[in-house]
Amino acid sequence: MIRFLLKGILRDKQRSLLPVVIVIIGVFLTVAMFCWLNGVLSDSIELNARFNAGHVKIMTAAYAKNVDQLPNDLALSGVDTLLIRLKKEFPEIVWGERIHFGGLIDAPDARGETRTQGPAMGFGIDLLSGDRSEIERFNLEKSLRRGRLPLHHGEILMSDEFSRKLKVNPGDTVTLIGSTMNGSMAIYNYIVSGTIAFGTGPMDQGSVIADLEDVRNALDMNNAAGEIVGYLADNYYDEKKIGQIVNRFNGLFPVSKDEYAPVLVTLRQQNSLGQMIDQIKGIGGFAVFIFVLSMSLVLWNAGLLGGLRRYPEFGLRLAIGEDYSHIYFTMIYESVLIGIIGSIIGTLIGLLASLYMQRHGLDLSSMMKNATILMPTVFHTRITPIAFFIGFIPGLVSTVIGTMLSGIGIYKRKTAQLFKELEA
Repeated sequence: MIRFLLKGILRDKQRSLLPVVIVIIGVFLTVAMFCWLNGVLSDSIELNARFNAGHVKIMTAAYAKNVDQLPNDLALSGVDTLLIRLKKEFPEIVWGERIHFGGLIDAPDARGETRTQGPAMGFGIDLLSGDRSEIERFNLEKSLRRGRLPLHHGEILMSDEFSRKLKVNPGDTVTLIGSTMNGSMAIYNYIVSGTIAFGTGPMDQGSVIADLEDVRNALDMNNAAGEIVGYLADNYYDEKKIGQIVNRFNGLFPVSKDEYAPVLVTLRQQNSLGQMIDQIKGIGGFAVFIFVLSMSLVLWNAGLLGGLRRYPEFGLRLAIGEDYSHIYFTMIYESVLIGIIGSIIGTLIGLLASLYMQRHGLDLSSMMKNATILMPTVFHTRITPIAFFIGFIPGLVSTVIGTMLSGIGIYKRKTAQLFKELEA
């Protein structure tokens, strides 16, 4: 029976082409929309994770309470020993040391006197050890606008917008004025090796990036770091895995009254990111529900209209003696096949389009110039296992339900009406 119906669907284009095309379009839009919203959520989380929060972050208890003030006087000390233990106990996490600092960047003139000054937000990350993890995480090579990345100690990167504001070019010398870990004044000279543009307002307005060891020397933070950030190996935030890591960490480092004891915080616990994640998930889930529902109604109506258009055919089949139930269930079998064919093709097209967008993304930087929060400017889709099946909800279920409803009318047909329709 199925083979016979499948041949009929494939050979009778006039009867099957339009329903299949409608199902393909509906399923394609459903899959693409789901992957897009999933990607927007993932990109927003990962951008904040890369530049600031990490998937997990280790700080001293006192630093964690005042993290917005960047209190490097409360930083972790003896981080080399701590890192060795972390890498041994948590091999699934990629760890990195960082120092966040604030200060004043002074650009001198030819006589060495102050020409321009500006407040800066600084990052001390690993640039020169040969490990490229932080370079790739901050996407420095692609963000470079002028000059080059630091190759030697004493070199610094500035945001391109900030450097132009201070009228500083690659090769110029600037002075960082700040405070050391011990509270005294820090004055340290850097050579600007290059300028970068992240595409996000908060980062581009006044950020500088230097090698971790240079920042340690400038701020008198030998073998110390403000934060140790950790990332899951696949670079995607997974709350279940993070929860397990938190439990293991708390077992290794019990809660202590020592304000310099290491504590672990997750991405959700920082900068109201947990609330943002929940809001985006809620909005995204509601949007997907509405979209799937609307596509379901469209395909439901398509199945309903498809069945109604074939009433003369059903009348003829009844007139020659075919059973009511046989016609009804034949309609359902046909709609199942049409739904499966359309859902498979629509899902494949949707996944291929999403795969392209996952790799290349959509640049919306022109719309994000005045953004005041850390948001990506290039959005990507993200394909998850659910994307392989979500299109079958409107594609198969709704089409079949529409056909079932339209098919009820078959049982209401009367023989007298059939002959009138045949004469017409």
